[in-house]
Amino acid sequence: MDIADQILYEDNHLLALNKRCGQIVQGDKTGDTPLPEYIKAFLKMRDNKPGNVFCGVIHRLDRPVSGVVLFAKTSKALSRMNEAVKERDIKKTYWALSKEPPPEENGHLENWLLRNEKNNRSYVVKAGTTDAKLAILDYKLIGVSDGGYHLLEIDLHTGRHHQIRAQLANIGCHIKGDLKYGAPRSNPDGGISLHARKISFIHPVRKEEMTITAPTPQEPIWMEFEK
Repeated sequence: MDIADQILYEDNHLLALNKRCGQIVQGDKTGDTPLPEYIKAFLKMRDNKPGNVFCGVIHRLDRPVSGVVLFAKTSKALSRMNEAVKERDIKKTYWALSKEPPPEENGHLENWLLRNEKNNRSYVVKAGTTDAKLAILDYKLIGVSDGGYHLLEIDLHTGRHHQIRAQLANIGCHIKGDLKYGAPRSNPDGGISLHARKISFIHPVRKEEMTITAPTPQEPIWMEFEK
């Protein structure tokens, strides 16, 4: 796989890709090749590297989700970015499409989520439920398409399993194509209309503030909002 056209940013320490629906960030039970392996092969060939190439996973995106995902090209950068993730110093902004409008144009959601490993799904449960984790996000309605789809911008404050998908479904905003969380039909490509739009952080070496923005998929429903 040639990932050259997916690169959003690269320097000696970091590489940001615009992940496509269906690509995986880490290996799973399918046995499909994850992005770090493609990145290492690409860098080795492009830069004519004789030895092993390092590529560390800083954060994940679910397989059916598109958008910006950040990788470390050195162990030092990975260690520092892992610390930033732990301290919640990395800000992530997502775009989601829903046929249903949100109950309010701006909202703050706090829910307790319980992950079911067997069916790979998270459920909103009562506070105090054993093993449940607090999930927090803010959303705002930023557009409505001619076809009646609502574009929500989401700022994550926690990073729980399927957090956006579960919390939006809980308020009646089912992400387009997300059958697992109540959407009426799938998308043609098997993905869901959830896109990691932006990531903001302090560069691990240069200590500069950075924001990387990922263009939406080249699909009519997304392109209407890009315009």
